[in-house]
Amino acid sequence: MKKIIFYSYLKCSTCRKAAKWLEKKDLKYQFIDILKEPPLSNYLNLALEQYSGDKKKIFNTRGKFFKSINLDINSLSREEIIKLLLSNGKLIKRPFLVFEEKKVILGFNESEYEKQII
Repeated sequence: MKKIIFYSYLKCSTCRKAAKWLEKKDLKYQFIDILKEPPLSNYLNLALEQYSGDKKKIFNTRGKFFKSINLDINSLSREEIIKLLLSNGKLIKRPFLVFEEKKVILGFNESEYEKQII
């Protein structure tokens, strides 16, 4: 069985779409509320490695909280980014899906989920 950890926010419509897709494909997953329990730092590190070309992709740039802090993400070190993301789950792009502890998929794009998970 595939190991899927699904960091999500219940009020997020994109997260609900992703969860429905996973359920429709009969994929079991561990749900974690991203606001109560942000992704572990090793998963954030994995995301930073995967999205090293554009660190901003890891952030929920459309969120009010992100807009309110007015940061230049590219000027931050990896440690500073992880500390910042761990401090507030609302800063993290969601859903934040960890697949087999080897891959992170951010947001929800049906074709990307299909390609990466199935």
